[in-house]
Amino acid sequence: MPVFDYDQPERFVAGAVGQPGSRAFFLQARGEGRLTTVALEKLQVAALAGRLDEMLDEVLRLSGGTAPVPAMAPADLLDNGPLEQPIEEDFRVGTMSLAWDENSAQVIIEARELVPGEDDLGDDPDVFSDREVLRVRISPGVARAFTRRALDLVAAGRPPCPLCAQPLDAEGHVCVRLNGYRGGEVAS
Repeated sequence: MPVFDYDQPERFVAGAVGQPGSRAFFLQARGEGRLTTVALEKLQVAALAGRLDEMLDEVLRLSGGTAPVPAMAPADLLDNGPLEQPIEEDFRVGTMSLAWDENSAQVIIEARELVPGEDDLGDDPDVFSDREVLRVRISPGVARAFTRRALDLVAAGRPPCPLCAQPLDAEGHVCVRLNGYRGGEVAS
């Protein structure tokens, strides 16, 4: 299994290219003279950021506040720079996992390659052994900074419809709550 392994990378960020509604989302890790870029969906970015924040909060809670986990992203670790160019996708992400390594006080994030028909693969571990994996180990402070950037990235998309919460398009929006009507005319 090809593994892109980064222990305390120089940079680990989520980013997007394109206009809202047509953006492509990526994770990028850079360190030791290499760059790995993996593609994923907006919902995967949101889920990763949300779960990561929850995990860090839980580690902090279970430690009684003694774990080296900042409650908020340290300002000096925030990275709002663009994705590194050229963007060359190493693989598309299917599944992701998170872990807390208590011994090193690090967060471990794994993003595994999407395989066609992944839902039909069952529980056979051999099926997953040849998939590419991006594995990143980061400090809790870097994890909080990653989360803040990722949540800001997701929020920067198209605004939601106030009635149905679906994204509003520049060309218009057929709201299911209005039974397909757009301001008095029937949507086709």
